[in-house]
Amino acid sequence: MLGPTDPSLIPLPPAVVDLLRLLAAPPRLAAHLRAVHDVALRLADWTQLRAPGLAFDRAAVLFGAATHDIGKTEHPDELSGPGSRHEEAGRELLLAHGFDAGLARYAGTHAAWTAPGTTLEDLLVSTADKVWKNKRVPDLEDLVVTELALATGRPRWEEFLALDEELERIGDGAERRLALQASFPVHP
Repeated sequence: MLGPTDPSLIPLPPAVVDLLRLLAAPPRLAAHLRAVHDVALRLADWTQLRAPGLAFDRAAVLFGAATHDIGKTEHPDELSGPGSRHEEAGRELLLAHGFDAGLARYAGTHAAWTAPGTTLEDLLVSTADKVWKNKRVPDLEDLVVTELALATGRPRWEEFLALDEELERIGDGAERRLALQASFPVHP
């Protein structure tokens, strides 16, 4: 896990830290999960301020961000290369360790934001997993804009501009987060 002298990212939930230790998770994975969790917290805060009447499960978003790649403990080659085997493996791993299916789902849905039944929580976890490294995905962002416009009654263009501004602000810290993640080894 990241130490006290590391950049001031929000700590992972204790249950996630315990699971990462139990699984002997690679330090790079812990650093990645912490960076995405930190960005998800910023997105959740911004969403609540932007659309106070929009109901979403903030705790689920934060848990989903903190565990979305947990399956990479079983597929460590996907820490430094492409692959999607970790998605279902992560969901199964979380279920096997007693986590609720509603929370375990994010390990399997963080790369499938167009699937039927996708929620705002899924979209926020997916967005955090992209923008932490300043990667922008217009189709994903458009889905978030739609949710915001429906909730606020403001025009889509207005919600687009507001989200774009926030994602640019978050993206500005990507180099620091990427450097932090790269400073940790891929193997335990």
